[in-house]
Amino acid sequence: MRNSTVWYPFTQHALEPAMRRVVRTEGAYLIDEHGAAILDAISSWWVITHGHRHPAIMEAIRMATETHDQIIFAEYTHAPAEDLARGLIEIAPPGLAHVFYSDSGSTAVEVALKMALGFFHNLGRPRNRICVLEHGYHGDTIGTMSAGERGVFNAPYAPLLFAVDRLPFPEPDQEQTTLDAFEAACATGEVAALLIEPLLLGAGGMKTYEPSVLAKLKRIAERHGSLLIADEVMTGWGRTGRLFACEQAGITPDILCTSKGLTGGALPLAATLCTAEIFEAHLSTDRRKTFFHSSSYTANPIACAAALANLAVWKEEPVRERIDALTEEQRRHVARFADDPRFSDTRQFGTIAALDLKVPAGGYLSEIGPRLRAFFRERRLLIRPLGNVIYLMPPYCVTADELDRAFGAIDEAASLFAAGRL
Repeated sequence: MRNSTVWYPFTQHALEPAMRRVVRTEGAYLIDEHGAAILDAISSWWVITHGHRHPAIMEAIRMATETHDQIIFAEYTHAPAEDLARGLIEIAPPGLAHVFYSDSGSTAVEVALKMALGFFHNLGRPRNRICVLEHGYHGDTIGTMSAGERGVFNAPYAPLLFAVDRLPFPEPDQEQTTLDAFEAACATGEVAALLIEPLLLGAGGMKTYEPSVLAKLKRIAERHGSLLIADEVMTGWGRTGRLFACEQAGITPDILCTSKGLTGGALPLAATLCTAEIFEAHLSTDRRKTFFHSSSYTANPIACAAALANLAVWKEEPVRERIDALTEEQRRHVARFADDPRFSDTRQFGTIAALDLKVPAGGYLSEIGPRLRAFFRERRLLIRPLGNVIYLMPPYCVTADELDRAFGAIDEAASLFAAGRL
């Protein structure tokens, strides 16, 4: 597709090979125009949970198109959005009470940031500081880029970005440094919220930290009257082994952001959940306290119907058993490489596995990244390393044999690189 007029995301068109046209998806596979079945080992950028084109979700979409298309979500409402909101509150960490819809992970986080600032503004005691973890990634809109790690992703847009307070990542045996930094920031009385990816940083290199650290950060926030925003866009819907990663720390965030797996990956939809206290700070006869945010496609009924079907899949199918089985398979495979000198680090968290290939120069722009992608593409595997960080985040329908094939390719790639042939 060299003659395409499409400008593709995260693609350097001067260097990348021609795009492969996908004509069909099924289960854990993408089928290209030549009939090749490509194992989707990263769930098409982390969105596909149960597998491509899950029958119940596809049927819900078809049925919804018989009665709805987009409906203005002000003055008017519809059953899919109302039912979905109730369903989300039922399964979310206890204490969350209201749901605000948007259409992507980035916008879900933007909504959360505005909720946090609006909360304190409407109470008459404005707080303007936002704390984040270093290496974090929260999206590609202006607010989420501001909150994310600064670097190659956002350097050209620096004049547009606002300042945030960055806490050091809680590396093993250095967690107290992170906690002390957050305590000191909160002690100023100016911190509105800590925005954090719970337990696992995605685009920041699949870095993990202990649930106890998240629990302690939440207690610090509570002690100082600051909010905690959990960006569960990637970690939600079972990726870390539980429905939401916050459950593993035993906390309820003040605001929770979800997208990606919300519809099982079938359609774009996002939701930002918050406590009653945050909602009520915006509830007033004074119209200036209105939460001023929307997008044209807020709460699209067809997307909401897909999400409702996803909730039903979680209730009616053995999804947790599939997650447990996948978690065990990932653990078994990663253990094979634990002391392998070809890798500088290996780790597994729930359904996610990551291995850092030992290279002279790591990071997202490591030269090995494109070569690894090409290697995996030749073997009909969709694996997109983050530079030298090779990770697998497959849909829950993936089989043990399919994982064997993916890890076998990783093993082969590491050997070829060590031999100077990749």
